[in-house]
Amino acid sequence: MKKIFLLSLLSTTLSFQAQKSDDETLKKPKLVVGIVVDQMKTEYLYRFVNDFSETGFKRLMREGYTFHNMHYNYMPTFTGPGHASIYTGTTPAVHGIVGNEWFNKALGKDVYCTDDASVSTIGDGTEAEGKMSPKLLQASTITDELRLATNFKGKVFGLSVKDRGAILPAGHFANGAFWYSKTGSFVSSTFYGGALPAWVTKFNSEKNYEKYIAQGWGLLKDKSVYNESLPDDNPYEGKLNKKQAFFPYNLAEMSAAGDASILRSSPYGNNLLADFAMKTIENEQLGKDDETDFLTVSFSSTDYIGHTFGPRSIELQDTYLRLDQTLAAFIQYLDLNVGKGNYLLFLTADHAGAENVTHLKDNKYDVDNVNEKNIENAISEFTKAQFGDNLLLNYSAFNVFLDKAKIKEKGLELAKVKQAVKEFLYTQKQVKRVYDESEIIAGSVADPYLNFVSKGYDPIQNGELIIVDKPAYMQYQGTGTSHGSPYSYDTHVPCLFYGWGIKKGESYDKKEITQIAPTLAQKLKITFPNGTDAKVMTEVLTK
Repeated sequence: MKKIFLLSLLSTTLSFQAQKSDDETLKKPKLVVGIVVDQMKTEYLYRFVNDFSETGFKRLMREGYTFHNMHYNYMPTFTGPGHASIYTGTTPAVHGIVGNEWFNKALGKDVYCTDDASVSTIGDGTEAEGKMSPKLLQASTITDELRLATNFKGKVFGLSVKDRGAILPAGHFANGAFWYSKTGSFVSSTFYGGALPAWVTKFNSEKNYEKYIAQGWGLLKDKSVYNESLPDDNPYEGKLNKKQAFFPYNLAEMSAAGDASILRSSPYGNNLLADFAMKTIENEQLGKDDETDFLTVSFSSTDYIGHTFGPRSIELQDTYLRLDQTLAAFIQYLDLNVGKGNYLLFLTADHAGAENVTHLKDNKYDVDNVNEKNIENAISEFTKAQFGDNLLLNYSAFNVFLDKAKIKEKGLELAKVKQAVKEFLYTQKQVKRVYDESEIIAGSVADPYLNFVSKGYDPIQNGELIIVDKPAYMQYQGTGTSHGSPYSYDTHVPCLFYGWGIKKGESYDKKEITQIAPTLAQKLKITFPNGTDAKVMTEVLTK
C-alpha cells in the first residue's frame, strides 16, 4: 500500500511539474516595447560607453542580450523602409516601402511612404500632417499578427516624432498611432478614429514642448567629456535651423511664432516622446491584463541631428548622452508600472549613417559628395546628345526612370537606351555598379551588391536602372551626413533584447534586421508576419 501511495505521489508530482512547465512555456509578456533609434550606428554603444550611465544603454547590454553584428540586408537604407523591415520581417521588395518618398512609375508621380489622401488630420495639426496611414505597406507586421492572435484584445500603439516612425511599426490594425506636429502637439489621422483620445488632447493642452524649448540646449556634461568628438563648430557640421553651429543653442530664438519644429532637431524631441510614451502606457492601461500589448517608440531626433551635424559632432554625442538618461528613466518607469520581468523590450535602429565625406577627403581619402541634381542633368544631357531628346523621366534615390512613352514615340528600343545610359553611368567617378530591372529581378547570390538591390526593389514602383555608388561617396550636401547605401557604415545597427524571457549574453555572429519580427513571433507563439522568410535568432528564444 505504501509503495502504491509513493508511486501515486510521484505520478502526481511529475504531472504537476509537467503542467507547470507547460504553463511557463505558454506564459507571455504583458507588454512588448519596440524601440527604434533613428540613424544609430552600433559604434555609438562603444564610442560613448564611458560617458553613459549604468541604467540606460549599459543596463540593457549588461542584463539583456546584445547582437553586436546586426545588419540591414538591402538598399536603400532609409527610415521608411527600415521601420517597415523591422516590423514585417521582410525587405522592400516584399513590403513595398521602397523609400521615404519615391517616384512611382506605375502612378507616374511622387509618393510618400505613408500617403493617404482618403484620411484627414485629427488633433491640432496642419491639413497635410494627418493625411497618413499604413495603406502603402503591403505586408503584415508583428504588431498586426499580435492583434489577430488576441482577437484584437491585445492593444497596439505607435509613437514617434516622425509620422512614418509611428505608422509603419504600428501596422494595419493598430489602436492608434501618434506623431509630432509643427504646432507642438501629437496628432493622428482619421484612419485610427474620429477624434484623439481625451488624454492625448489633455497632454497637448499642457504644451509640454514649451518647457524644453525654453531651457535651450547646452552641454549636458563638462566640455572635457566630449573628447570622442571633433571640436565644436567644425567645418563638417551644418547649422541648427540654418542659424547656428555651436553651443549653447537658444531654441526659443530659433523658433518662429506658432512653429515648434525646432524641437525635432534637438535632443528634447526624444524627451517629449518618452513623456508621451509613459502617458500612453498609463492612460491606455498597457500591460495591465492577460493579453499582451505592444508599444512601438521611434526616437527620431537623433536622425535630424545626425543629418545636420554629422557622426563626429559634439551635438550628436550630447544627444546620445541625453538619450541614455531618457532610456534609463523610461526603463525605470516600465519596472514600476508594468513590472520588472513582465515586459519584453528590444532596441534597434532603422539604419546607421556615413562619415562626413569632406572630413574623409581632408584626411586624404579620395572621395566626394555627389549632387543628385548633377546626376540628373548629366543623364539628361547624355540622352539628348545620343538620341536627340531628353529621355530621362526622373532621377531620385539611386533610381533612373526612363521616359518609355517618348522612347516608343521616337521608335527607339528601350533595351538599347538602357544599355547606353548604363555604359554612360560607368564613366562617372562615383559609380560602382549599375543594374537594369531584368538583372535585378533575376538576382544573383554571387554578386553582393545585386543581392542588396534586389531585396530593395519593386518592379512596379522602382526605376529601370539602379545605381550603387562606390564606398564612402554620398549623394548629399557637404556638411552633416546621410545614409542609403549597402555598405556597413549604413547597415550596421544595434540590436538589444531585454526583459521577459531574455537571458544575459551576446553574439558576434552576423544577423539580419528581418530576423527580429519572426523571432518575436516565435517568442510570443503567434503567426509569423506574412512576408517574412522566418529566419529567427535562436539565442533569445530559450532562457
